[in-house]
Amino acid sequence: MHSSAVFLIEFGAVILGLGLLGRLAGRLQFSPIPLYLLAGLAFGKGGLLPLGASEEFVAIGAEIGVILLLLMLGLEYTASDLVSNLKTQYPAGLVDAALNALPGAAMALLLGWGPVAAVVLAGVTWISSSGVIAKVLGDLGRLGNRETPVILSILVLEDLAMAVYLPIVTAMLAGAGLAAGSATLAVALGVAGLVLFLAVRYGRVISRFVSSDDPEKLLLVVLGLTLLVAGIAQQLQVSAAVGAFLVGIALSGEVAEGAHNLLSPLRDLFAAVFFVFFGLHTDPASIPPVLLPALLLAVVTACTKIATGYWAARRAGISSRGRWRAGGTLVARGEFSIVIAGLAVTAGIEPSLGPLATAYVLILVVLGPITARGTEPLVSHLSARRAARRAAVAPEGGAVAAAEEPRESAADEYDSLGRP
Repeated sequence: MHSSAVFLIEFGAVILGLGLLGRLAGRLQFSPIPLYLLAGLAFGKGGLLPLGASEEFVAIGAEIGVILLLLMLGLEYTASDLVSNLKTQYPAGLVDAALNALPGAAMALLLGWGPVAAVVLAGVTWISSSGVIAKVLGDLGRLGNRETPVILSILVLEDLAMAVYLPIVTAMLAGAGLAAGSATLAVALGVAGLVLFLAVRYGRVISRFVSSDDPEKLLLVVLGLTLLVAGIAQQLQVSAAVGAFLVGIALSGEVAEGAHNLLSPLRDLFAAVFFVFFGLHTDPASIPPVLLPALLLAVVTACTKIATGYWAARRAGISSRGRWRAGGTLVARGEFSIVIAGLAVTAGIEPSLGPLATAYVLILVVLGPITARGTEPLVSHLSARRAARRAAVAPEGGAVAAAEEPRESAADEYDSLGRP
């Protein structure tokens, strides 16, 4: 009885604290993820108030949080959207992977962590935060901008790549040999391909089977199906998160919309628990030794993400201002970087990887909204100053010629809603 009371007190205090932190983040107009991570650091070993009785329950809640994150992500896309993005935007996805995964892998190797940690840290630095970026686009009123489809395409490709990447990482962390790892990857690719085929051909049939006018029944069927598929996927060493993502893709239309509305509060609750759980397994005293590498990695990969967005937007024919906006918006890392790092922390491959990932995400989840707002104005300001200096030192004729240089067309400077 006493342990049950302690559990309720501890878990209730955690949930109440998360709610208050979420309200604070909303007032400050930035993502609550860094506050949730800091809360986990405070409640973990070496923190201010270490948890005891409720830690096991928090672990289960964190696993459900990852599954719901990936399910909700899959609900955002249809199979046809994914196929279309693969056909048209795959070069941007390749550039994104090369520019942003390699710095993480290089850092792990320079620190002497070995090839497995290098693959994990590559994923941490590669994947942008879809949740943070979607919120930033909405807050800044950029959902109708010309560069926004380019941003979303890159995010879709990253999310789809996780269906291949996560099984590889899971097999490597489990110490599987080449044959076992290849078999796991083949199963993952086969399942992903089969689900995409079924979703394209029979998506309406699947959605009709799941559909219900009663919200309670819809919630139970979708949640039960997701947990069942996630469990089967994990048993096959494919990754529970990938299984949940594929379930989300298979659902479409009114079912996807209804499930999204019903599951959003649950997703937010368990996702917050997940970030706290990750922080619980990170000793605050272990962060200062890796703070410099994390900061260096954050600066480098912020620049490479900006370069990725700029290149992809330029390839799509977006104006210079839109290219810089696209690059700045992609900088934020968040939930999926923590998901990937969490796999390594659970496997115990490198003690310093968790603290470095925590510090890295904390830096970029705060910096991301700032670069989304400020990259394009900063570049425009610097360009104007450079042009003014050139005009000041150039001959009179050169200044006149510079003044007469053609500007970008109005159609390129403004989005579909008439915003600059």
